[in-house]
Amino acid sequence: MRDKARVVVVGAGIGGLAAALRLAHAGFSVDVVEQAAAPGGKMRTIDSVAGPVDAGPTVLTMRPVLEDLFESVGESLASHVTLDAEPVLARHFWPDGSSLDLHSDPERSADAIRAFSGNRSEREFRAFCRSADALFAAFDGPVMRRSKPDLLGIAKAGLANPGLMVGAPNLSLWRVLSRRFSDPRLAQLFARYATYVGGSPFRSPAVLMLIWAAEAAGVWRVRGGMAMLARALEALARERGARFHYNSAVQRILCDKERACGVQMQDGTRLAADRVLFNGDPAALRKGLLGEAVARAVPAGAVAPRSLSAYVWTFAARPHGVRLGHHNVFFNRTYRDEFDAIAAGEMPNDATLYICAQDRGAGLTPHGPERFEIIMNAAPVAPGRPGNEKEFDTCRTRTFDSLKAMGLTFDPVPERAALTTPADFDRLFPGSQGSLYGLSPHGMTATFRRPTARTAIVGLYLAGGGAHPGAGVPMALTSGRLAAEAITTDHASMSPSRRTVMRGGMSTAFPTTAAVPSRSSGS
Repeated sequence: MRDKARVVVVGAGIGGLAAALRLAHAGFSVDVVEQAAAPGGKMRTIDSVAGPVDAGPTVLTMRPVLEDLFESVGESLASHVTLDAEPVLARHFWPDGSSLDLHSDPERSADAIRAFSGNRSEREFRAFCRSADALFAAFDGPVMRRSKPDLLGIAKAGLANPGLMVGAPNLSLWRVLSRRFSDPRLAQLFARYATYVGGSPFRSPAVLMLIWAAEAAGVWRVRGGMAMLARALEALARERGARFHYNSAVQRILCDKERACGVQMQDGTRLAADRVLFNGDPAALRKGLLGEAVARAVPAGAVAPRSLSAYVWTFAARPHGVRLGHHNVFFNRTYRDEFDAIAAGEMPNDATLYICAQDRGAGLTPHGPERFEIIMNAAPVAPGRPGNEKEFDTCRTRTFDSLKAMGLTFDPVPERAALTTPADFDRLFPGSQGSLYGLSPHGMTATFRRPTARTAIVGLYLAGGGAHPGAGVPMALTSGRLAAEAITTDHASMSPSRRTVMRGGMSTAFPTTAAVPSRSSGS
């Protein structure tokens, strides 16, 4: 590229890594600056006596999104990362002693539901799957493939299928599912998918039932842990000339005549750039944490209200009493109470708990202490209400007493270092208030308010879970693609010698899988 342009990527989360790789492959001069010591962002690990424990996303859905990234730079996914399919999507437990496995094979799931709850529930499940698949097909092109949602495309899909919107557009996911499933346990199970994008099922739109279509299409483990994916993307970007600067916090994004022109580090070092890509929470820009010059980059409605946070335990121990799969969900007795507490800014007294048993699953045989991540949904940090000294003791009691009541214990029970609180997430990801998914998905307009790759500041772009199309590993990867495409297009339009398209394709094609994130505590 004769007019080699300089791009500074702020943040080495998965969206920033995806964009950096694509841009470096295209011939841009790329510098990635990251305040942490390693790549991955929320895809982080915590050390334990059994080895590194995933402390963020634990599973990958929408595999074709990842394959597309590797193919776009002339590489094969299988040459760099090994993915292992999980035939059991998740194992679910209820306080009444019942349990249910859902499978990647839809017929096995239908059979399991019939054995769990009868013929009527099986019929309801099959009807639910048809609706979820139809929603996915309708929203995939107009929303997830595009640089911003296409209202006209969504309207056309609705007109072509009048029953598509599962009742009235303003109905909550919980309202629709409680009508569709006569067994309240199944309504509770599928309503949980709202939390995948940081929402309450009682306030999130029913369209989120399409998330099931993605998970039903398959989930994969990254062999060696999710951090292996971040390392693979970093290595490929380095091979193509990208430079990485770790333990390097950005103090502000520099502007010249209202155009982004570089960054200044906390130690005073400056990196000049023709384009700046911000792979952090867009709320940090809005709050002026990267300088007042870029505070208007995104509107207030694009970053508030905030999505859910979480209490996340990462530890090694020996489990006793319950046969765990790789992905496990322990439901509570009264689902609404959990989200009422969160809405009030309180820790749920009786929460739904997700457990990733990292050393269990297809082809795995655990030995000795095993690695675990436990996630409890939580409210984001309210201004002026940081964590308190009793928070750890309360969370440990409510987490492990609840599991003990359902037959599961751990030896030993983890200590304070194993817990990441919403306040901790706020410190790790400045400006986020501990929110792990950016803008809340509550309400039908949330999808259309999320910020897109281009901001109001010329030369400043966004990638990551806080930007369109949303949170989770597949969506963050997609945001990286959209940001790289925007930068490439804008640079070409201003270049005196227009370049050809990216070597390796920079394909805009999007795989026909549903637009949802992986099960995660963040992206």
